[in-house]
Amino acid sequence: MDEVNHSVVAEFVFLGLSDSWEIQLLLFLFSSVVYVASILGNLLILITVIFDSHLHSPMYFLLANLSFIDMGGSSIAAPKMICDLFRNHKVISFGGCVAQIFFSHALGGVEMVLLIAMAFDRYVAICKPLHYLTIMNPKMCILLLILAWITGITHSGVQLAFVVHLPFCGPNILDSFFCDLPQFIQLACMDTYRLQFMVNANSGFISLICFCVLIISYIFILVTVQKQSSGVSSKALSTLAAHITVVFLFFCPLIFFYTWPHPVSHLDKFLAIFDAVVTPFLNPVIYTFRNKEMKLGMRRMYSRLALLKKFS
Repeated sequence: MDEVNHSVVAEFVFLGLSDSWEIQLLLFLFSSVVYVASILGNLLILITVIFDSHLHSPMYFLLANLSFIDMGGSSIAAPKMICDLFRNHKVISFGGCVAQIFFSHALGGVEMVLLIAMAFDRYVAICKPLHYLTIMNPKMCILLLILAWITGITHSGVQLAFVVHLPFCGPNILDSFFCDLPQFIQLACMDTYRLQFMVNANSGFISLICFCVLIISYIFILVTVQKQSSGVSSKALSTLAAHITVVFLFFCPLIFFYTWPHPVSHLDKFLAIFDAVVTPFLNPVIYTFRNKEMKLGMRRMYSRLALLKKFS
């Protein structure tokens, strides 16, 4: 009995995305380009916000942190997936699998809270403009960031505490390209139905509640915006449209993963690629092209670099 209670699985094997060489090549090219563009795009937003004094405001402070989280989130699974595409034997160590699960849920939790904080920031800016700088002061911004990290790490740590010591005594094949809790738990050598239900209900319930809170918040803000002058309304609507789009892109795959009762393998993999590779790339694109101040900030950065190059 003591031997059964200890894990003997040293590594897990991924089945990957496809056995077709043509599809693998297409996925390699697509994922590589999008991943590099995602890192560069989010890094550009982060650098622009840090070095452009015109963007030193609560909204852009939160946006810069969102870009930092997206850089980390896109690097959890995408690089290994890209490297594994042409490997016949796609493996990951037990510790590497646990690390992927921990960081994906931790950063996912941080991003959820950041998106709620960004919605709160827009609510204060639009509904209480005279008190905006008083409410969204630097101390409040730091507290929101600390709360986001505490929430994400706690959420991930608590879930892992229930599963990391499960007995893994043989089955080690994951029909995916990265490690996540539902499939990880299914490989344990014991009845894990209740644990699977708890994990799925926990992640799914949190995602669904946060999504509903955000949508209700943005509906309330949109109603308030409609009552304002056309100039203010147009600028606010453009910003809100970007925020709402990011909310849908982030939450829809998560809600499907953890609440859909009948998992569909191919659709799961498609949404997993979208969530791991495409969403972190779309976030900087959406915020850049729908935000005039961000575009002006990037132009100012480019002008400064050109000037430095000229006199160097």
